[in-house]
Amino acid sequence: MFGAVIGLERQWRSRLAGIRTNALVAAGSALFVVMGAYAFEGTVADPTRVAAQVVSGIGFLGAGVIMREGLNVRGLNTAATLWCAAAIGSLAGSGLYVLAALGALMIVAANTVLRPLGRMVNRRPSAIGPDDGNAGQDVEYLLEAITNDKSEARVRALLVQAVNRPEFSLHSITAQNTKNSLVKVRAELTAGFDTDASALERAVQRISLDPKIVSIRWWSEEQEE
Repeated sequence: MFGAVIGLERQWRSRLAGIRTNALVAAGSALFVVMGAYAFEGTVADPTRVAAQVVSGIGFLGAGVIMREGLNVRGLNTAATLWCAAAIGSLAGSGLYVLAALGALMIVAANTVLRPLGRMVNRRPSAIGPDDGNAGQDVEYLLEAITNDKSEARVRALLVQAVNRPEFSLHSITAQNTKNSLVKVRAELTAGFDTDASALERAVQRISLDPKIVSIRWWSEEQEE
């Protein structure tokens, strides 16, 4: 149950590991801890050995959700969430339900409350000049395309390929279902203050030629706010 609560937030943000994955990781960790506590007998039995292998073994599963796209690496937060879900399962398997519940709440809070804080820190000025208070500050852009649900993966790849340039830094790509079986795919990226926005215009022009694209647009986050 605690693993499903953690995965609910990941599923809502359309991350690679959602409700089922986090629930299975937590349940598997709990079962391994229970097995280590009750399946072995004798003086050589050590229940903590099984729990220790869960800590290291979950790293292989976490590595599977980390992907490199051009100069950007995505999936680190999802991998860390899986690792934390294993810890919650181990606590529950040990009978420490209160600590497991508090830990699950802290993980969900870290993925929700700390997200806007991290974005605010990323937007801090890096080299403010004496004459222009915005000089050197990164600008956040949003690139949004609408397609049918069967072409979501294709459109994601098109967006990643379009912004795979040195002057852009891709932060996230999310998908949201809309009416008439359409999917809205949105990419969040940043660029330097002096970056020419015409590169995004050319990217939109190229993507709009794809027959699977229903509509596409881009704007800066300051304009959205």
